[in-house]
Amino acid sequence: MLPLWYRNAVIYAVDPAMFRDSDADGWGDLRGLTNRLEHLRGLGATCVWLLPFYPSPFKDGGYDITDHLSVDPRLGTIPDVVAFLEEAEEAGIRVLFDLVVQHTSDQHPWFQAARRDRDSPYRDYYLWSDEPVDDGLESVFPTVEDGVWTWDEEAGQYYRHMFYAHEPDLNLANPEVRAEIRRIMAFWLRLGVSGFRVDAVPYMVHAAEEVEEYKAGTDLLRELREFVALRHPEAVLIGEVDVPAEEYNDYFLEGDGLTMLLNFWLNNHMFLALARGEAAPVHEALEKQPDPPRRSQFANWLRNHDELDLERLTEAERDEVMAVFAPDENMRAYGRGIRRRVAPMLDGDPRRIAAAHALLLSLPGTPVLQYGDEIGMGDDLSRRERLSVRIPMQWTADEHGGFSSAPAGDLVAEPVEEGPFGYPEVNVYDQQRRPGSLMARVGDMVRTRLGLTEIGFGTHRVLNTGCPSVVALLHEDERDGKVVTLVNLAAEDVEVRVAEEGLDDLVDVLTDGEYPPEEDDPPLLRLAGHGYRWLRPRAHVFK
Repeated sequence: MLPLWYRNAVIYAVDPAMFRDSDADGWGDLRGLTNRLEHLRGLGATCVWLLPFYPSPFKDGGYDITDHLSVDPRLGTIPDVVAFLEEAEEAGIRVLFDLVVQHTSDQHPWFQAARRDRDSPYRDYYLWSDEPVDDGLESVFPTVEDGVWTWDEEAGQYYRHMFYAHEPDLNLANPEVRAEIRRIMAFWLRLGVSGFRVDAVPYMVHAAEEVEEYKAGTDLLRELREFVALRHPEAVLIGEVDVPAEEYNDYFLEGDGLTMLLNFWLNNHMFLALARGEAAPVHEALEKQPDPPRRSQFANWLRNHDELDLERLTEAERDEVMAVFAPDENMRAYGRGIRRRVAPMLDGDPRRIAAAHALLLSLPGTPVLQYGDEIGMGDDLSRRERLSVRIPMQWTADEHGGFSSAPAGDLVAEPVEEGPFGYPEVNVYDQQRRPGSLMARVGDMVRTRLGLTEIGFGTHRVLNTGCPSVVALLHEDERDGKVVTLVNLAAEDVEVRVAEEGLDDLVDVLTDGEYPPEEDDPPLLRLAGHGYRWLRPRAHVFK
């Protein structure tokens, strides 16, 4: 097995309920996803992250779970999970599941037992109080929820919920709750998953501060990492950790904590750079963020299934990004973020969307692609809150975009039909047949990126090209050599020089188009508007 496989992986994030309906009931399902694994393989993805498929009322897109050890009947069965894992392994694709254990649904049997009886062993699975506790905690959804405590008439007490009122927080200070979490992880690890994306990590750590035997709440992460490693040495824990960059090491724990962190700091500054058409926000963010421990890694993305949360920016910077990418109030969420997909934010311009993906894939860390972004899918702002970006995958120009043959009234969500991002205009089938399509270009980038192991395993530093719109990085690895990545964030053509020792004879590995040979010394490298070039020293390419 390849050591540290996650350092040179490309992860494809997919919502099973929205991907492909195999039985015409209107819901995407695991069989439909299994039948579309060739799409992921053709794109070049080496790992797939499945959003929750567990039994749920789906009041929060499946993150309100009623049973962590089963499958929602609308999405399949445990045998379907096994079949999917087997097919993914055959395709060379690893699988990550979502581990959502900061809270449950209020319909979970644990909570139902807890609210009925104060003497129930499940009462202490949750956090209760006779009066709301003012401990400085604020709701994750401040424009939707009034606070983090809600009165439960049946229980006769308030319960805490950092998220929605229908998602009560688990009491992670209770050893029985932590044992339940280990049981959940052990169950799915035995079936063959390669790890978990851990939801809402900072809130879990905060709750674990009450564990008597812990020195700090982050000891919970050591415990989870050790548990996973003993059962599957190559399994990873990817943490949703939206905190200031200077706190990242508190979650890596010198390699004993989370394997990977979703890098919100860099994500925010990527969009600031895209809004300005300038490289400085990315360059400065990379220089300010801490280096991960030797066996750890950052995970980078453009968009995910939530709002584009811009909390890592200053208020002025956030307003700047909002003005460019979310000028209408309906495009915003929770007073802090944007509820649009990448393609609409970039005006549906294939060159800009491709450049954004080139930027993502050239950054140090593991790239995460959001399903549908590879074809430039849009969003549905008529759906509430974050659901605007959780829309059915668009496979063909046929009815419902080829997602489902069910009647429209049975669909989990209406596919986008009208406008420039509707499925008649944007779909997988059409782009498969066009060599220069966005999907073809993203696929070329992904497959090339996997071959440039310097980016995944090596170190990086910013290059000074003298051109403010070009994100320029040098990636180096003692074993594999050097790679230079250039991405132009401006609409205008530019010329740059890379005046570095050992980089005076560079050869293109991937470009957005044809460029003339470079004859100057040091070479003058041309980049089209929103163009990109990944290069290696000639001596390395032809050795």
